[in-house]
Amino acid sequence: MDSHPHLQPPFKPIFLLILYAFTSIFITTIMGSVIVDSKFTVRPAKPNDRLNLEQIVDLSFSRFLGYFAKHSLHDEGQVLVTETETTVVGFAKLIEFYVYEDMFGCVLWVAVHPKFRRKGVASALVEAGTKWLKQEGAKSVFASIQRRNTASLSVFDKQGFRRRGFLDLYRLFSWRVFVFYWAIWLAPGEVVLMHS
Repeated sequence: MDSHPHLQPPFKPIFLLILYAFTSIFITTIMGSVIVDSKFTVRPAKPNDRLNLEQIVDLSFSRFLGYFAKHSLHDEGQVLVTETETTVVGFAKLIEFYVYEDMFGCVLWVAVHPKFRRKGVASALVEAGTKWLKQEGAKSVFASIQRRNTASLSVFDKQGFRRRGFLDLYRLFSWRVFVFYWAIWLAPGEVVLMHS
C-alpha cells in the first residue's frame, strides 16, 4: 500500500526527486563535501589536485599575484576545491591567524577556471570556506579584494561580507590592526571585507 496516497503520478516522481536532492545535500555536507549543484562538489584539496590548481592560478591571476597564490597553496591553511565529476574547476585558500588571544579566519584566494565562472562556483567556495573557518573557531572571517574586482566583491557581498574601513578595524584590533593587515596579506588597492 502506498504510504502517500495523495501523491499520484506525475507528482510522486517529482516529490521523490526533490527528496533525493535534499537528502544528498545533507549527507554530503555531513561527509565533508558540499554539492553546489548536480554538477559540482566542494571538498578539501588533495595532493593530486596540484596541477589543476596551478593551471587555475595561471588563468586567473597576473604573473605577480599568481606567484604568491601558487606558493600559498602549499603553506599552512586549508585549500577547498570545487570539482566536476572529473576535474577541479576552482579553489579557495583559507588561513587562520591570531590577534591578541582571538583566532580569526581569512578567505585568502578564490579562483575559478574561466569556463566555469558565473555558475555559482565562487559563491559555493566562499560559503564553504566561511563555514569551515567558523567551525575551526574563527571569531570572524575576513577577505581582502581588489577594489576594481566587482565580480568578486559581489560574490562576497552575497555571502554576507561587508566592507570595513581602517577606523572599524582599529576599533576591533586597536594598534594591532597592522598585525591584522600583515596576516591577511593586504595589498595596495584592496578593501577589507568582514563576514557579518
